[in-house]
Amino acid sequence: MIVDCAIYRHGRRTKAPEDLSDALAEARAAGGFVWIGLHEPTEREFDLVTEEFALHPLAVEDALSAHQRPKLEVYDDSLFLVLKPVVYEPDSDTVTSGEVMVFLGDCFVVTVRHGEGSPLAAVRHRLEEEPEMLAKGPTAVLYAITDATVDHYLEVADELQTDLGGLEAEVFSPERGGTRHTASRIYTFKRQVLEFRRATGPLALPLVKLAGTGPFGLAMPFVNQKAQPYFRDVGDHLTRVNESVESLDRLVSDILSAHLAQTSVRQNDDMRKISAWAAMAAVPTMIAGIYGMNFDHMPELHWVWSYPALIALMAALEVGLYRLFKRRGWL
Repeated sequence: MIVDCAIYRHGRRTKAPEDLSDALAEARAAGGFVWIGLHEPTEREFDLVTEEFALHPLAVEDALSAHQRPKLEVYDDSLFLVLKPVVYEPDSDTVTSGEVMVFLGDCFVVTVRHGEGSPLAAVRHRLEEEPEMLAKGPTAVLYAITDATVDHYLEVADELQTDLGGLEAEVFSPERGGTRHTASRIYTFKRQVLEFRRATGPLALPLVKLAGTGPFGLAMPFVNQKAQPYFRDVGDHLTRVNESVESLDRLVSDILSAHLAQTSVRQNDDMRKISAWAAMAAVPTMIAGIYGMNFDHMPELHWVWSYPALIALMAALEVGLYRLFKRRGWL
């Protein structure tokens, strides 16, 4: 469905005709551009947009099916950018990603949103309050969308870092470090970091291209070259995000390894205690077993002090073994 449609002249919003062809013609005649926003359109709903703006069928297919990696494609009549905004829910420790597709032409911007967490409504509102920025044309819209998406990445990275600190404290806490659910929590957190990484990592190359700092420094069509420093700034922010994601991933792996090592150490301690108690139980069992065989020629059985002597011997051996194991830290 079409969420919003407007024509912008000199940075000011004007109402667009209902017919998209008329809106495009009016925008061209006035030296402005038309911005159409769609949310999860069906193929039938998107056909009219495709026809009026001559969008490439491959890009249209990607925009309809969603589930795309961040990428930048250049076609004859438009530029196609895929972004993945993310939302982090601290209560459930989950990272969910949506998708925003941007078609950019000489005098039009078509944005397609899938899922939640999209910054488009806030971006449009903010740009309409900054007409001097909006007057720079479709490139300003593209920059504002990428900038808002990457800035939110920074916020999500900070929230993940905070939650990771709490998880780390739990793992190394003497009271809570041994809970049986800790490993599953760490693994779940690692999956969320991976989901975040899928959104941020592939976006680096498209921003390099938009900033004109690619292998040959080629300028992108339909993108004002004066905006390249702005895209470089967004690229710098994304680099910070990717570095944070790499750090988070390494820390989660280290915390998981530390937790598994702690679990192994605790299991070894338990086995030593069990072995020590078993060794202490084996001594009286051995003595009782020997004198429980009822042989005829066992003179100790007829001694008056044999019973208390054996009890005293077993007690002395038990005390000696207990002190030995206690000194070595087995008990």
